[in-house]
Amino acid sequence: MYTRRLTASVNAARALRSARAATPAVRPTPRAVAAQTQRPTQTRSLQTSAPLLDLHAQAQDVVTDDAKSGMGSHAAAEKKMQDAEAAASFSDPMTRYEYLVRTGVLRADPYQKEIIQKLQDFHEELRHYDPGPIPDGDTKVEPSFPDHEPIIPLEQVPKGLYLYGSVGTGKTMLMDLFHSTLPQQFRKGGKYGSTRVHFHAFMIEVMKRMHAVTEKYAAEGDGKRDAMPEVARSIAADGRVLCFDEFQVTDIVTAMMLRVLFERLTDFGVVSFITSNRHPDELYQNGLQRELFIPAIDLIKERFNVVDLDSGTDYRKIPRTLTKVYYHPLGPETTSEMDKLFNGLASADVDPEIRLGRKLSLWGREVAVPESSGHVARFTFDDLCNRPLSASDYLEITKNFHTIFVEDIPKLTLSERDQARRFITFVDAAYEMKVKLFASSDGPLYTIFSADDPETQHAVTQKLQEMGAPTDANINHELFSSDEELFAFARCVSRLTQMATKEWADECSAAHPDEFK
Repeated sequence: MYTRRLTASVNAARALRSARAATPAVRPTPRAVAAQTQRPTQTRSLQTSAPLLDLHAQAQDVVTDDAKSGMGSHAAAEKKMQDAEAAASFSDPMTRYEYLVRTGVLRADPYQKEIIQKLQDFHEELRHYDPGPIPDGDTKVEPSFPDHEPIIPLEQVPKGLYLYGSVGTGKTMLMDLFHSTLPQQFRKGGKYGSTRVHFHAFMIEVMKRMHAVTEKYAAEGDGKRDAMPEVARSIAADGRVLCFDEFQVTDIVTAMMLRVLFERLTDFGVVSFITSNRHPDELYQNGLQRELFIPAIDLIKERFNVVDLDSGTDYRKIPRTLTKVYYHPLGPETTSEMDKLFNGLASADVDPEIRLGRKLSLWGREVAVPESSGHVARFTFDDLCNRPLSASDYLEITKNFHTIFVEDIPKLTLSERDQARRFITFVDAAYEMKVKLFASSDGPLYTIFSADDPETQHAVTQKLQEMGAPTDANINHELFSSDEELFAFARCVSRLTQMATKEWADECSAAHPDEFK
């Protein structure tokens, strides 16, 4: 009896253990989330690529860990069982998500909740969707393409969902959460069922079925008959909701097959949920004969709701997916992007609590930090450069925070000479302390010191070229009273350039290995 209860409660136990390890908000530890959210998939003849979890082995693992932490009592096991049963009872994505946040498996995140709402909307459409029966294998379903009649009118089939985002944005977790809360008719044992599978495994299975059906038709003397409708029929019979993860197109064979496959699946009333690292327009980019794949891209955009999962970064491994750190021009869009980045990075901090008005003590005085988590800080340009801060102040800030946001940087004129010097001093400190820098500015960050003086511009351009920095910075020489200051500016531009690269982000991560979860 006790073993059965442990097996039933293992999901919640693993979730609690993950919470103690401070699981990140956007990409929780995969096993923890899988244990909380994943339900058995519809497997009939199309198998998923991952093996089933060994619950008994997990239970033993949980017992061992919990005994070490003082949580191995019978009462704790009972509590875990109750939590697991409660989680299993939730019937829609939003309710399940809110439960996971409430119990500490996930951290509350406004941007992620917006995505969950899209899953909820998709769930509601499916709840009212009845695709009807599928013709058996002896029924011809492809009189003459492309003029065949689908078994259900296209306008009655809900649009699919296409989530794309870089590594670490929680795609797999969201798919597992959605699949585990499907409406009853699409769950295992339901009227229509569903399939959850990795895209690579899915395409291998499609190829196998294509080969088998083609050989069957050839043996029947009908070797020219198109095998795709029968393959699509068999996939639809496995489940009328198809969830496949990590969608990508790497070869011309897959590229050519996908458009017809999607069309035939829709003919049988199959609704798909896809995750990918790429927007549809970026699929199979620079691939051989890509123009032949364009109709498939158009079909995806027509029949799927395409949703961007990225809040700009992989919350745990920023260097590997970071593509942009400086944003312009100033405005609502840029502010929104900075909000998402800051919230995501703060939630991935080992100390994620947001503090307002934090004070750093330095030699008997205090330096104010408007908004921060343990190691991620957010300032405006005014906060950093319109106050009489010194090099030691900036060094103290950069010692305490491995990631710093500086927002609302204006174009600087002669009246902001002191601010320009302070900004350069801050960048030097951030560079020395291996800080990841995110910034928003009125124009491109390298052009905030603007001027039209050709002679000075030429001299500084030469310095920038020597240092490998952008040469379009257009320096206002009046901001700098000496060649040394001009050189300091050129160095600043060079460093800002370097600090926007993946290599710099890798260096920063190596310098602060224990400050992100």
